[in-house]
Amino acid sequence: MMLRIPGVLDARQVEACRRLLLSAEWVDGRVTAGHQSARVKNNLQVPEADANGRKVGETILDALNANNLFISAALPLRVFPPLFNRYGPGHAFGNHVDNAIRQSRGGLHIRTDLSATLFLTSPEDYDGGELVAEDTFGSHAVKLPAGDMVLYPASSLHHVRPVTRGERMSSFFWIQSLIADDGERTQLYQLDQAIQRLAQDHPGHSSVDRLTAVYHNLVRRWAEV
Repeated sequence: MMLRIPGVLDARQVEACRRLLLSAEWVDGRVTAGHQSARVKNNLQVPEADANGRKVGETILDALNANNLFISAALPLRVFPPLFNRYGPGHAFGNHVDNAIRQSRGGLHIRTDLSATLFLTSPEDYDGGELVAEDTFGSHAVKLPAGDMVLYPASSLHHVRPVTRGERMSSFFWIQSLIADDGERTQLYQLDQAIQRLAQDHPGHSSVDRLTAVYHNLVRRWAEV
């Protein structure tokens, strides 16, 4: 499942994050790439140890913890500390798949069930730079307003098209979900959204309690903790 999550950060937060990141250290983006990815990766990245980057990462994690749509879709167990990249003219990232296991600077190992890209630049500020992910239904190009995020299976082949004008800045990170299987996680998300809609349209309906029980019993059956 590929899902847009709007308004993870508001305009004020985006501006504050951008100011901090523009003062951060930027290095060759291949520092975190695997062997195969390093061959097709051409961008800039903030090192994990950079103080400004870590501060912006904390802002993003706080926002995610308060975002009900993210929680519903990802059912997160662990979230890799957010990283940051920049694409200027000529920068791109060729087709690749993310590493199955990531280890953070602090020694945290996570299985990468989901990948996330949080856009920090307005689409009108650059040309190109679309994130393109492939799934069984074809390829999907994504270029979102600043503060919006896209969530998609980390198993997907994906790439970033070359930037031809301006600059694209974003945060990227991975999530280990309580539900490892993407199909099961998608079903739970759809069920949760249907329950919420039913509760809104028909407050107090007895089916809400019954469906909520089904939801939690499925989580109980499928969850890995």
